[in-house]
Amino acid sequence: MFYSGATRDTAFRKQQLIKLKAAIQANENDIIAALYQDLRKSEFEAYATEVGLVLNSISHMIKHIDKWARPVRTRTPVQFQPGKSFIVRDPYGVVLIIGPFNYPFQLVIEPLLGAIIGGNTAIVKPSEFSVHTTAVLKKIIEENFEENYVRIVEGEKEIVQQLIHAPFDYIFFTGSIEVGKIVMRAAAERLTPITLELGGKSPVIVDETANLDIAAKRIVWGKFINAGQSCVAPDYLLVHASIYETFMEKLKQTITRFYGEDPQKSPDFGRIIHERHFRRLEQVLEADAHLIAFGGQKDITDLYIAPTLLEDVTWDSKVMESEIFGPVLPIMSYTDFTQAIHDIRQLPKPLAAYLFSENEQAVRFFLQELPFGGGSINDTVSHVGNVYLPFGGVGSSGMNRYHGKASYESFTHPKSILKRSTRLANDLSYPPFQEKIKIVKRILK
Repeated sequence: MFYSGATRDTAFRKQQLIKLKAAIQANENDIIAALYQDLRKSEFEAYATEVGLVLNSISHMIKHIDKWARPVRTRTPVQFQPGKSFIVRDPYGVVLIIGPFNYPFQLVIEPLLGAIIGGNTAIVKPSEFSVHTTAVLKKIIEENFEENYVRIVEGEKEIVQQLIHAPFDYIFFTGSIEVGKIVMRAAAERLTPITLELGGKSPVIVDETANLDIAAKRIVWGKFINAGQSCVAPDYLLVHASIYETFMEKLKQTITRFYGEDPQKSPDFGRIIHERHFRRLEQVLEADAHLIAFGGQKDITDLYIAPTLLEDVTWDSKVMESEIFGPVLPIMSYTDFTQAIHDIRQLPKPLAAYLFSENEQAVRFFLQELPFGGGSINDTVSHVGNVYLPFGGVGSSGMNRYHGKASYESFTHPKSILKRSTRLANDLSYPPFQEKIKIVKRILK
């Protein structure tokens, strides 16, 4: 379908977004039910972080697509006058989107919006672990799009291996760093452009000037939403030694206030996606069992791991070896802010980082000295929901950006054009050159 040219028309792209939005709204109850079955997400969490976030993105794109799609005029240097310069954005063509299990609706549809608004066709591979959500995605896509426009493909890693070695024009992958490396190697074989949305150990620093009550609420929310299975979730805390004990108590009190004395009975606390992931988290907890200060309960029959705090953690603790991706929060103390930033920089660049502080000098130092994909000051996770902020990683946490206009830009190629007039022309660029070098030096110096 891409080669027919039909997807290049902005009116067509807009109509597809309108159609998709209507389909999502019509299937909203089924999506929310599927997310509960896969991850035990509450209705509020499912709507706020998946359905509603996507609907907001669609509305934003429909509103702005005509403006984004216009050619962008640029200046033309004197040596190329008379003429004009501009940039037009071309669709890549046929794109592959591989989604993860943790936000199985949002992290499939959000990049699909970029593919559609960019004028591409797409093959979508959702996670094989979020089976109920995948079933709803399949229904929505097959009922609303022609197979040669947007197609959904199901399967496990063997299917992924086949897909990533196929001749796609662009690949968009969300998942683990380990699988991201495999996808990137496959893309390199064909020199296929790629977006990788990965993860890493996203730090939070709470300094002595922070509003501790607000910090506790926003950290507990950001960490334990989706049972900690968020790529931008706080992975570990560095808390100033002068407030360490006080803040530990506030974290414990906040968890109880949010989820009750027994979070397993809370309708607002999710579950681990599958047994293999549960076992991995269980091994981390067993290795650092002596550090558990709160929580630690688990029930494999329910895929439940309680919101857990680990105290007196060191950089050598088991829990600090890799991204946790679960409801376990290690907490360390620090005394020197500069040293804390230095220590964080010894780890690979994270997808997100967060600072709670009322000290503007500390904020400036944090933003200037610590490399990370994106983040928040005095909040966690919320930056992901801002359609005006490009989202993505850096280094091992990913490459390229999407959300809002960044999605349009990621799924299109900026084609630079110089259009010169034939009415007036000079021979400055052509031999014989003779004394022309003097003129060129004056122009280009």
